[in-house]
Amino acid sequence: MKRVLFLCTGNSCRSQMAEAITNHKLAGEWQAVSAGTQPAGFVHPLALQVLEEIGIHHTGQSKHVDAFRQDQFDLVVTVCDSAAETCPVWLGPGRRVHLGFRDPAAASGSTEYVLSVFRQVRDEIAEQIPALLRKHAD
Repeated sequence: MKRVLFLCTGNSCRSQMAEAITNHKLAGEWQAVSAGTQPAGFVHPLALQVLEEIGIHHTGQSKHVDAFRQDQFDLVVTVCDSAAETCPVWLGPGRRVHLGFRDPAAASGSTEYVLSVFRQVRDEIAEQIPALLRKHAD
């Protein structure tokens, strides 16, 4: 089974959703974990809510990328521009791919609007991440 690390800055939304969706949709092919370069220390409640809406129960924790310093990954996917710029050198340049998504935690406005942004990002991740990982399956 291949292993993938999803990396963003806060490890509270995008990378958490990518981890949960991968482990749900590609179980048996890929094992996913996620981390942040500056972890927020929590998983955003709306990220968990929109995952539950599509039948994915996620119990992830916000972690610093250094927690995986000794681990081996087949692929590292940065899901925000900041993490792409600050991705630790030890992860290796050859197995790194950037696929940026808008930060739903930065959305402001009504509860319904913010929730719609979380859903949109979730759906983009659910479509694009499995397609990316299938390309890197060999």
